[in-house]
Amino acid sequence: MNSNPSSSIHTDLDPQNLPFHVAIIMDGNGRWAKKRLFNRIKGHEKGSETVRAIVRASREIGIRILTLYAFSTENWQRPQIEISALMTLLKKFLISEQKEMLDNNIRLNTIGQTERLPEDVRKELQKSMMLTRKNEGLILNLALSYGGRAEIVKAVKEIAIKAIDGRIDPDSITPDLISKHLYTAEMPDPDLLIRTSGEMRISNFLLWQLAYSEICITDTLWPDFGKDEFMRILKNYQQRERRFGKVGP
Repeated sequence: MNSNPSSSIHTDLDPQNLPFHVAIIMDGNGRWAKKRLFNRIKGHEKGSETVRAIVRASREIGIRILTLYAFSTENWQRPQIEISALMTLLKKFLISEQKEMLDNNIRLNTIGQTERLPEDVRKELQKSMMLTRKNEGLILNLALSYGGRAEIVKAVKEIAIKAIDGRIDPDSITPDLISKHLYTAEMPDPDLLIRTSGEMRISNFLLWQLAYSEICITDTLWPDFGKDEFMRILKNYQQRERRFGKVGP
């Protein structure tokens, strides 16, 4: 008998019914730190360790796309000292994980207004994306300086310009056409959205793409979120019936 509960959960998963695309709102770093009388930066540092663990777990079990809400357009309103610390952590993460991404066939991608990131962070981001561009395993999709409404506005502007120029007939505008003008144009929509820390909202994340995603909210703060709970959520996902507005069998 297998005495490792994590391994048992892993083997209980149906490999034919895994979500192709998992999106996660990583929430709770600040509260995790506050509960322990640490400053918020310590929470973000601990949270980056969870990112590493969940990326590894996703690759091991065969998730194809993992989108992580790492920094929102609204996060620019936080205190400058916290923003600077987050950017430093992001840069360190990119540098430290380059070898692991290369060794484990992980391709890095990003969505959002990355032009707003500090130049040194953008350089490391571009370097990691270039180094991993030919990898064909897990796609690690980082949402950086990302906002769902801003993404939709960007798409509408692009389509409007093409319509004015005569390149698009307004009558030909469909949901599929709009999807092709989003940051996630080359990706299927998330099958599963996970939000940690118990908050019951999607916080301007993938507003268009989450239309028919299964949603799981866990009270666990992001730094405490681990592989075992991730596997339990995936097991729960596999027990759901996805109807996409239709009548089930």
